[in-house]
Amino acid sequence: MKKLIISLTILCFSFQLKAQPKNIKHIILIGCDGFGAYAIPDAKMPNLKQLMNTGAWSLKARTVLPSSSAVNWASMLMGAGPTEHGYTEWGSAVPEIPSVVKSPYGLFPGIFSLIKMQKPKAKTAVIYSWQGIGPLIEKDAITFVVPGPNGDNDNFCADTAAALIIKEKPLLTFIHFSEPDNTGHKIGHRTPAYYAELENLDKRIGKIVDAVQKAGIANETVIILSADHGGTGKGHGGKSLDEVQIPWIASGTGVLKGHEIKDVIITYDTASTIAWLLGLKEPQSWRGKPVTEAFNKR
Repeated sequence: MKKLIISLTILCFSFQLKAQPKNIKHIILIGCDGFGAYAIPDAKMPNLKQLMNTGAWSLKARTVLPSSSAVNWASMLMGAGPTEHGYTEWGSAVPEIPSVVKSPYGLFPGIFSLIKMQKPKAKTAVIYSWQGIGPLIEKDAITFVVPGPNGDNDNFCADTAAALIIKEKPLLTFIHFSEPDNTGHKIGHRTPAYYAELENLDKRIGKIVDAVQKAGIANETVIILSADHGGTGKGHGGKSLDEVQIPWIASGTGVLKGHEIKDVIITYDTASTIAWLLGLKEPQSWRGKPVTEAFNKR
């Protein structure tokens, strides 16, 4: 009986200490606004589908509710849901509920403050198209913060991110694209125009992948792609699967190839996955879990 207890204890301890892949020096997080997972099977997106073929993926990852922008971008970057970080609405610029805790940078602790405090010499970058991202990031903890000019500008963001990756090789780069959300609002989800815009998005994804290659860091980089929400009709924020289910794709060093992830993924798991990959200690206030199923077991 004692031997059984000891064996079970060792097994549980080993599970808790599952090591992250080695040699990860760069993570690229690509966030695509309004990109419903439902669209991927029929979309002409060779660059995205190559990431799936060479990596691990789920088309059943979920947002937090409401399925709106600020609340979900905050959750993705902050490792917790709206009850903890306090951002609850589409365009939240300040928490409607006081954050349960704050980092030294004045916001609920996010992935960038973790990096700044635990790896102070590391370079980080945020390039964003939608101006609503600005209030959700701890700017003083980030090396390069580049908002797109004159509102939404995805091509500028793709080009700027590519140049930064090649020149600066940040530890973590977060790139926010406003499409296909704009097209979803103006014309509608599941429309020919929406799928046409996904082809443009795919070209921008290709620029980022090419930049990683040109920077010479492909063998030490993980690319993660996800979204804040999907949509239905010309809107989002509700509880339909078209609105709530989002893609979650990882490709690169240590990632399983062509693997469909079966584990449950909630958007705040993205920050926890990045923290785990970088060997960072998460704050007690986080609620995410690393998506370890996506990576090779060691």
